Amino acid sequence: MADTAAQTLPDNALEALRERTTVVADSGDFETIRAYRPTDATTNPSLVLQAAGDARYRHLVDEALASTPTRGVTRVERLMTLFGRELTGVVSRYVSTEVDARLSFDTDATVRKARALIADYDALGVPADRILIKIASTWAGIRAASVLESEGIACNMTLIFSLAQAQACFEAGVTLISPFVGRITDWYKKAEGVEHYAPTEDPGVLSVQRINAYAKTHGYPTQVMAASFRNRDQILALSGADLMTISPALLEELAGMDASQAPGMSQQTSEIPRVSLDRARFDWAMNADAMATEKLAEGIRKFADDQVALEAQMAG
Repeated sequence: MADTAAQTLPDNALEALRERTTVVADSGDFETIRAYRPTDATTNPSLVLQAAGDARYRHLVDEALASTPTRGVTRVERLMTLFGRELTGVVSRYVSTEVDARLSFDTDATVRKARALIADYDALGVPADRILIKIASTWAGIRAASVLESEGIACNMTLIFSLAQAQACFEAGVTLISPFVGRITDWYKKAEGVEHYAPTEDPGVLSVQRINAYAKTHGYPTQVMAASFRNRDQILALSGADLMTISPALLEELAGMDASQAPGMSQQTSEIPRVSLDRARFDWAMNADAMATEKLAEGIRKFADDQVALEAQMAG
């Protein structure tokens, strides 16, 4: 029996992580994704912009330029759905595709764009149940996700920096949320003049633990996908979260580590009572959290800038 047990031990920290957490590739590079065998893949304008400049993917750019997208979808968005189509052939479950960040404060426009993206995927032969529509977690975005989920369109709410955002998403019944570990840590490092946090004191890690505990304590079905990691210690400290989206460089580090170095996250219970935030309470909670307000705005601007850069690249 001992020999059998030994044979089933994971070979490295990445394999050990997979036993507790669904691993998602944070990349538009198909070959890298294939190498690390993640279950899901997530894209955004930044990743597609980077991948579109790679000669290996020039055929997708050419296909986007030559094709006629579904009504309501731009050629840049057709490029994103083409990348998504290819990714569905590499991963077994979901591919996330982002709504234009410039629509982050317009509920109706976000709903229309999400429907158009799903229709475009359908035109490319990709069923809706393989796609997560990725939306910035503004109040308008969360309201849009509530509508879309009621129509059977699954959503990945991105740029989560606060418990208030997560609470509103849970109540909206979204499929998945993406709290951004590293960006939270970045903000606190600068604000507090700290060069490095131990995992047990890392503000980004603690934020995800708090959100995860709240979700599990109150029985929400929404999955928590930790994102935006700066180092492997953050990943290892959150092993056991529903999902993690991890860059190729960090996947490689984990694959080179001993399996015993993946301690994981202990089960936690939240003492915070379940709440249903209205717009005023949500806005106040965000206003009271300088980090969340600043990082959400910054993230939206960055995604919008990369969308504009991708449009310029396609036009040129």
